[in-house]
Amino acid sequence: MGTQNPQASALQLTIGRTWWVILLFGILSTLFGLMAIFEPVRAGAGITWAIGLLAIAEGIVSLIAVFNKNLPISRGWMIVYALLSLLFGVMAVANPVSMAAAFVTVMAVWFIISGVLRIIFAVRVRKEIDNEWMLILSGVLGVVLGGLMLAAPIAGLIVAVIWIGVGALFYGILQIVAAFKIRKLAA
Repeated sequence: MGTQNPQASALQLTIGRTWWVILLFGILSTLFGLMAIFEPVRAGAGITWAIGLLAIAEGIVSLIAVFNKNLPISRGWMIVYALLSLLFGVMAVANPVSMAAAFVTVMAVWFIISGVLRIIFAVRVRKEIDNEWMLILSGVLGVVLGGLMLAAPIAGLIVAVIWIGVGALFYGILQIVAAFKIRKLAA
């Protein structure tokens, strides 16, 4: 007969009692994933709206921090940051779909710039590395993806949100399975 560690048993019991929290996260994640897959524009707008609320809160906190005498950065830059945060937040809350499309546009420009830089890098180091064509191909794909996203930002938003939804769906399912496994620890 083996001896059981009383501390391990107490920890297992405690973890087992909180299984429902993990289950709740799993259910919410699964529901969000399904919404993002089947209603990507609404889900993208919801994400942007939530980020807008966070930006408004950040702007307010930053404006309050301007009055702190031990502010680690210049007051001018802090005021600019606070006002930009408030402006972005209000715009995101007032019109989340347009702001989500703006996010996609910024991401598209980044894809294009990083793609061009990968191509240049691959050409410059082609004598030192093998299969530089893979780096060139990844750069070309980045430029193409960025171009497509610039051409149709809403379509880019929809695709990005669907991918986020797929990830959330798998995460949620794994959380639900884990919750029921953890539930057994409470027994």
